[in-house]
Amino acid sequence: MQGLTEPEHSSSQYSLETNDSREICREALTQWGEQAQITMVFEEMAELQKELCKYLRGKDVTEAIAEEIADVELMLEQMKLLFNIEEQVEDVKRCKLMRLSQRLATTEAETMR
Repeated sequence: MQGLTEPEHSSSQYSLETNDSREICREALTQWGEQAQITMVFEEMAELQKELCKYLRGKDVTEAIAEEIADVELMLEQMKLLFNIEEQVEDVKRCKLMRLSQRLATTEAETMR
């Protein structure tokens, strides 16, 4: 999503409400269509992957990584709306976080032996 201009507000002064964000994502889906936005998810994830590879090669790309994560998150929000799976994704995330927490606790316990 290159070519966007940044708002003239700092992040503490400017934030979109969840409903505003959801509506903007719906409008993007309507304007550009399902197929184009699914394709855009692939493109944005590839751009994030590229920046992470640059980081692993020792380059300072922290700002680019932040921008690409934001792009990917916006596209994923659109996908949750497109497939009507917002609650399902949150449920799965909770389960996966719980499982991760259990794995971390198990690893910690094994390390302390």
